[in-house]
Amino acid sequence: MEQSMSTLFQPTALVGAIAIAMGFSTNTVAADAVENKASTTLDTIVVTASRSEENINDVPARISIIEPKIVEQSPIAELPHLLMSDAAINMVQSGGYGQVSSIFLRGTNSNQTLVLRDGVRLNTATTGAPSLAFIDTTDIKQIEVLKGPASVLYGTDAIGGVIQLVSKTPENTSAFVTGEMGENGTYKTIAGADVAEDGFYAQIRGQRLETDGTQVTDWKNSKVKTADYDQKGFSAKVGVEKEDYALSVDYQQNKGSTGYIDCSAYDANYNCSGLKNLSQDFKNEIVNVKGRVNIASDISVNARLSQFKDDIDQNDVNYDGSYDFIHSKTQEAELYGKWQFTQHQNILLGTTYQTIKGDVISFTAPYKGDVDSQGYYIQHQYKNNGLDTQVGLRVEDNEKYGTHTVGQAAVRYKILPLTSVYANIGTAFRSPTLNELYSSYGTADLKPEESTSYEIGVDQKLAYGLSTGLSLYRTEVDDLIDYNAANKNKFGNVKEAKFQGGESYLAWQQDQWFAKAAYNYVKAENEKTGKELNRRPRQSFTLTAGLQNEIYGISGALSSKSHAQDYQRENPGYVTVDFNAYWNVNPNVKVFTNIENVGDVKYKTASYGGGYYYVNGGRLASAGVTFKY
Repeated sequence: MEQSMSTLFQPTALVGAIAIAMGFSTNTVAADAVENKASTTLDTIVVTASRSEENINDVPARISIIEPKIVEQSPIAELPHLLMSDAAINMVQSGGYGQVSSIFLRGTNSNQTLVLRDGVRLNTATTGAPSLAFIDTTDIKQIEVLKGPASVLYGTDAIGGVIQLVSKTPENTSAFVTGEMGENGTYKTIAGADVAEDGFYAQIRGQRLETDGTQVTDWKNSKVKTADYDQKGFSAKVGVEKEDYALSVDYQQNKGSTGYIDCSAYDANYNCSGLKNLSQDFKNEIVNVKGRVNIASDISVNARLSQFKDDIDQNDVNYDGSYDFIHSKTQEAELYGKWQFTQHQNILLGTTYQTIKGDVISFTAPYKGDVDSQGYYIQHQYKNNGLDTQVGLRVEDNEKYGTHTVGQAAVRYKILPLTSVYANIGTAFRSPTLNELYSSYGTADLKPEESTSYEIGVDQKLAYGLSTGLSLYRTEVDDLIDYNAANKNKFGNVKEAKFQGGESYLAWQQDQWFAKAAYNYVKAENEKTGKELNRRPRQSFTLTAGLQNEIYGISGALSSKSHAQDYQRENPGYVTVDFNAYWNVNPNVKVFTNIENVGDVKYKTASYGGGYYYVNGGRLASAGVTFKY
C-alpha cells in the first residue's frame, strides 16, 4: 500500500502535535468545571420507530441506541465494530478492515435487516444485504437499532428490524481537523466545517483512511499477505429548517480499494494449494433530497428523493480473461403526510416508489436486471395518560410477484409511574433480490419471504439511577429463499425458519458515571429439519462502563459471544474488551486514545474449510488529536 501521508499525521509528528496541544491554552478550562453536581440527563429522542421524533421510553417496541459518545470515540472504528456493542446483533466479519461483513439481528439473516442512512436504503439491489465494511461513519451522530418487524413503514427487508444511521445537522458555525494513527500502519484524517445561522445550515466533510491491514484467515502460509485497505471520501449537506418548512440536500461519496485472498484449488487434504492475493475497488454514493411543508398547524407534508449506488470492481483477471464486477443502484421517491387530528392522535399516510437495478458479472455469468415496486402505507398513533399505541398497514405492489399486504399493532402502557409494559405483533416481508431473480441460479417467479413476529416486554426505573428491562420475542418466516440442489440448482422458496429468544438490560447513570449490561438469547432453527441456522450464537453479552464529562472521559466495553454452528465446522465463542479515553485540553483541542480488542484475541469469525477459519483483525491501539474552532 502506498504510505504517503500528510506530515501532520505521521506518527512522530502526531505525537508532537499532541504534546504542543497539551502545552498551550489561551482559554484553559477551569478545574472547578468538574465539581460534583447533579446531572440533567435529557431523554433520548429517536425517529426510526414512527418516522417522527419521539421519546425512546414511549416506543412500543425494543429500540436501542449506539450513542454519540460511542460513535465519536474513534474515527477509525468501522461500522461492523460499532454494531458489536448491541447484544442483539451478531457481526460476522471475514477478516479485518474492508472484509465481507454479515449482520444477524435477533437471529435473522443479513438481507432480512434493513440498514438506512437518514431514510436512504443501503441494502444493495443485488444481494439484498448492505456492504457494511465500506460505509463510512464520519458524519454519523447516533445509530438507532429498531428490533422487530418494520415493513409497514419501510417496506422490504425489515423482517429482523431496522438499523438507521442518523447524520449530524450543524447547530453552530465551526471547523475542525482530526488525525488518528494506530497499529498496522493505520491512519485516518478528517477535516470539516459547519455553518448554522437563523435556520440555515451547511456542512462539508472530507476523510481519508489507510491501513496495512491484517491476515484474513489463520493460514500459516508464507504466501498469505495482510489485506490492506484504503478509502477516501467526502460529504456535503445544505439545508434550511424553519417552523413551517424545511429543505435539505445531502451528498456522500466513499471509495477505495481492499485486498483479500482466494483459494482457487484444494489438495487431497482440503488444504489451499492455489492461494491468490486479490484486490477490488469499491465506490458508494448517496444522494438524498428531503423537504417538509406545514400546510396547517396540524398537517405536514414530507417528500424525499434518494439514490444509493454501490459498485465493486475486481482488479484481478479471471481464468477466462474477464473481470468480476457488481454495480447496484436503488432509487426511491417518497411522499407522506401527517395529520394531528386531535391533541393525542395522528395519522401518517404515505407512498413510496422504488426501482432497483443491477449490472453484474460474477464467475463469468453476467446479467442485467431491474425491478419496480410501489408501496402504500397508513399508520395511526395515540398518546395519552401513559398509553402509546401504533397501528399500521402497508400494501406493496411489486412488478414480479404482485400485491402483498403487511400489518402491525403495538401498545405500551405505563402501569406505574416508573413501570411500563409493551406488546406488539406484526408481519413483514423480503422481496427477492436481483441475484435471486436474474443470476444464472435465479428463478423468475420467486415469492417474497413472509414473517410474523410477536413480542412482549417490560421496562422498570429503579432507585439510585438504575433502570432495567426484559423482552421476549418470536419470529416465524415462511417461503425462505435459498439455493437448493433439489430445485435444479436454482434459488427457490423452500424453507421455514423460527427465531425465538429474549433480551434484557441493566443500566446505571449517576452524575458523570454510567454503566450498561445487556444480554440476548436467541435460538434460530430451520423448522423443516430442526437444525440450528449457521452463524447464530445462542448467547451474547455486552457491558459498557465509565465516566464522562466536558473535560475528560474514560470507558471500557466488553463483548462476548457463545459458540455457533457454521457451514464447515463450529465457530468457538469469544470475549473482547475495548478501551477509550479522551481529554479536552481546552475548548479548541481534544486528545484521545483507543484500544480495540485489548487482549489481542484472535477470535474465529467464520469457518473457511479444511480446518481453517476467517479471523478478526486483532488488537488495534491508536491515538489522535482534534483541533477545532
